[in-house]
Order: sequence, then structure tokens, then C-alpha cells
Amino acid sequence: MNDSNFEPEAADDDILPLRERIKANPGPAVFWLVGVSILFALQFGMFADGVVSRIPWEPLLVVPGVSVLLAAGEWIADLPVLLSKETVPNQGYYVPGEGWQGTFLGLSPAAAWAIRVVLVYAYAFVWVFWIWKGYLLFRTEYRYADWTPRDDMINRMRTHRWGQFGLVIVILFLVMALFAPVLAPTTFAENIDNPYGHQMEYYDESVGNVVTITVGEANQGAVSRGAGPNNVGPLSYDDYDRFAPFGTLHDGKDLFTFMAFGARVSLAIGILTITLAGVIAASLALATAYYKGRIDLSVVLIGDSVQAMPRLLLIIMLSVVLGGTWLADIYSGGFILALIFAATGWPGLWRSVRGPAFQVAEQEWIDAAKSYGQGPGTTMKKHMLPYILGYLLVYSSMSLGGVIVGVAGLSFLGLGVNAPTPEWGRAIDYGQAYVASPSWHISLLPGFCIVLIVTAFNALGDGIRDAIDPQSQASSAHDEAQAGAAGGGA
Repeated sequence: MNDSNFEPEAADDDILPLRERIKANPGPAVFWLVGVSILFALQFGMFADGVVSRIPWEPLLVVPGVSVLLAAGEWIADLPVLLSKETVPNQGYYVPGEGWQGTFLGLSPAAAWAIRVVLVYAYAFVWVFWIWKGYLLFRTEYRYADWTPRDDMINRMRTHRWGQFGLVIVILFLVMALFAPVLAPTTFAENIDNPYGHQMEYYDESVGNVVTITVGEANQGAVSRGAGPNNVGPLSYDDYDRFAPFGTLHDGKDLFTFMAFGARVSLAIGILTITLAGVIAASLALATAYYKGRIDLSVVLIGDSVQAMPRLLLIIMLSVVLGGTWLADIYSGGFILALIFAATGWPGLWRSVRGPAFQVAEQEWIDAAKSYGQGPGTTMKKHMLPYILGYLLVYSSMSLGGVIVGVAGLSFLGLGVNAPTPEWGRAIDYGQAYVASPSWHISLLPGFCIVLIVTAFNALGDGIRDAIDPQSQASSAHDEAQAGAAGGGA
């Protein structure tokens, strides 16, 4: 720690809590919190809307004062924000001699949409940078230790280009999912949920005036079903002056909007699946490593039995059997898919962390904890769980891409998320009849995105693994060198 860093007034053997260290040296923390407050304030209305819209207000309205609270919440949720369609509108129409009407600064819809996309990703990457800045401030100003093993892990990750590639792509995907309502050229309600319940304006050259039409009727004139007038490809406009970054679907709906909201669905199912499977795998790994014997044998038999079943057929069977239950109505069927993937995927994660759990269970500090009378739950939570979390993070990252592929595959087969909720696999299904036509974009763009995001999650997992355990990187490089010397195994 350098001379400018915080030096606690207490003795070296008297470790102060973090809040006391910040109280003694508040400057860096205040500086960082000011930045967080500015970033938060730029989108405060959006965050407030996210909270207000998810509270079931109707049953609560009988309570005195709740109606006032609801009105205040709605007023806050309507506050202007930096990133919204109202701030940078991209939907408008072109009038000859007058230019674009209704768009941001009279720009073309493509330019206005591009500005909004740049703002969204700039905002997201500033957040990432500021979180990293906060960690560096903690490391230099408030942490007692000059070095921890975590520093070496982060330094190895900073030089791991393959892992960084995965991290960047994953961040782009996460931003796409989280900011789907802002990134999409149109809204979910207009494009997917109820196109015939919304109207739009465009300039009709045949009558020389601006006319009104429902979005559903306009979609009929913007379908992508092959060559000629029946195709609106990527980066093009339809006959109603709507810009389609990825083109349109076979029914005229905007493909980018479909994919942006589909990313949100895929991410939600993937995270829920990995969370459930991870909790099961970690719990069983700790229990089997601690108790061993019959408990370990029982879990081995159950896990191997699940893995012995053909997983794809098992998933399809469960999707069909459980598709008629009330569980299938939660999140358009996404919840039951997460349960199915977690129930069939936990053995893989458990196998991945079982070995590290057994290793740590043999350490002397575990015996010492037992000899001091520490309970099994406390020992597993405090002394064993931190050791396997890194491994669990690595294999969870790699498994998340597989879940996304699996959900897309089920949607392709008509067994995934219920329509009209968007899902990338369904877009591939929509476009399979037009792959060899000018409407190739319907299938190929979602397919390319699936391949890219799965590769990115695997690359991120590789990076985390090599950062946590550099010996695995050396071993991998040694194996690759041997494989290269042997002609790649050919």
C-alpha cells in the first residue's frame, strides 16, 4: 500500500470493518458514489418504472394511502430518462420536400436508431468501467492486504484475450436483453403482442397525404417471403418508412425487435436454469464430500441414472407431458423449461465440482473445524463452499450456452416458449423455407447469434478457468502441443 493510501489508526492486529475504513478516509468512496449517482439518475425513471410496474397494486388499493403511493410512483416512473424512445424517437415518415417527420432532430429512422443504440451501449460500458474503478479504489485505498490470490486471478484474466472476447460478447448480449425495449426499433406491443391494436402514420404518395393504418395491416405489406416486393432485408426500409435493421419476418414483424425481446427470454430461462442446477449440484457435492459413504454412493447412482438417459428425448417428453399443466402458463412456458433443464442438467455440474469438494474435505482445516465442534452445515458453508464456487462459476458459464441452444432447439420444434413470446429458435423455424431465397436473414441471423453467444459463454468459461487455475492452462497448452506434434490426432 503506498503512502497516500489509508492507514488505520488502530493497531495492526485490530482489523477495522470496511465502513470504519471508509469513515476514516471518505474521499475515494464519495468520489465513486457520485459517479454511481449520476449514472443512476440518468435512468432513474426507468428503474422506478421497473419497480412500480411489477407491484400488484390492485389488491393493495383497499389500504389507506396506497393510492397516493401509487400516484407518486407513477409520477416518478414518468420522469424523462436519457435512454428511451421518447428521448430519441426513430419512428416517423418521409414527406417529399419537408424531410423526415417525427424522428429525432429530423434525422432518418436509421440514423436516429443508430444514435440510440450507441447511447445504450456507451451507458452500459461506462457502468462496467465505473464498477471496475470502484474495485481498484477498494484495492488501493481500503484493503489491508497489498496482495491476495484474487489479484493474480484478475491479472491473468486481463491478459487472456480469448476470455476477454467472450466477456465482451456476453456483455453485448446482456445489454441487448436488459435494454430490449430501448434498443428495439419498435415496441413489443406494436410488433409482437397486438399489431392490430396500434396505429401508425405514413406518407401515401398515391393520395399525396399522411394517412393512418394499423401496424398489423402495414406488416402485411412488409413480409419477407422471398424475392421481389415480398422481401424487406437487413438495413432497409419497408413501404411505410419503417427501418428494419435485421429485416422483417415472414409475417412482416421487425426481426431485430423479435430478437431483442427473445434475448431477454433466453437469458431469463438460462439464468434460472443454471441457478437451480448450481444450487442442487453444490449442495450435493458438499454433502457427498463431507459425509462420503452411502450418501455419496446414493447420489452417484441417481446422478449416473439421470445422465444415462437420452437427455434430448427426456426433455422433449417432459415438455410434452408437463405442457398441459398450470406450470406451463408461467412466463409463457419459460419457467417449466427452466425446471426441466435444471432437473436433467444438475448431474453434469455436480460431477464438475465433486472432485474439488472431495479435495477440500481432506484438508486439515476441515478436521480442525470438526474437532472444535463446528456443525456440518457451518463447516460446509464457511470452509468448503468458497473453494468450489470458482469451479461452479466456470462450468455454469459453459453450461449456460448449452441451455440457450436447448431452448432454441425446442422452440424450433414447436415445444419451447409459447407463441407469440419471441424466442430465437422460433425465428429460425419461421425462415427455414426461405434460406435459399433473398429472405435468408430470417433463419441465418438468429442462427449466427446463437452460435456467437454460445461460443462467447464457452470462451468466458475458459478464461475464468485459466485465471483460477493456471495449471489447467499449461496442461491444456501442453496437450495442444502434443496433439499438434501428432498431427492433431488425425
